[in-house]
Amino acid sequence: MTRTILTYPNSILAATSTRVEDITEEIRTLAQEMAETMYKEDGIGLAAPQVGENIRLVTVDISGPSKREDLRILVNPEIIEKRGTTESEEGCLSVVGYRAKVKRSAWAGIKALDLEGNPVEFEADELMAICLQHEIDHLNGVLFIDHISRLKRTLYDRKVGKWLRNKHRDAKK
Repeated sequence: MTRTILTYPNSILAATSTRVEDITEEIRTLAQEMAETMYKEDGIGLAAPQVGENIRLVTVDISGPSKREDLRILVNPEIIEKRGTTESEEGCLSVVGYRAKVKRSAWAGIKALDLEGNPVEFEADELMAICLQHEIDHLNGVLFIDHISRLKRTLYDRKVGKWLRNKHRDAKK
């Protein structure tokens, strides 16, 4: 089953997510549904808040969106070290119709749990490092548009406001 992806400016996207204390069947089912949703929407990463669940859970597969060969499901992921700087264009399933260049660390050390509760630690660089920083930001209530200039953010906010007003007006008809 796929889930509905929440879009900006939904307040859940701005909230800090809580740690997963017990990896239950509900968590495993949510992880599977998140992966299905991510693939259906041609994404390479998805965080639980994006589907309305304010917990620290992410799915990532940078082999996608077409191949789907390297799914990683991370519970309570943390960045334990960062190095270097890179800039790349980012988009987000929760930030409709907008892409922007974002500066992030070029390398990251990651610590998390797998769905069996086993600790995992690994190094990530290039696209994987960028994707994991993006998804972990979601768990902290941060969107990639929080990393762009104030002017670009204001322009995007105006665009979203116009979409919402038009949507509301069309719903009244």
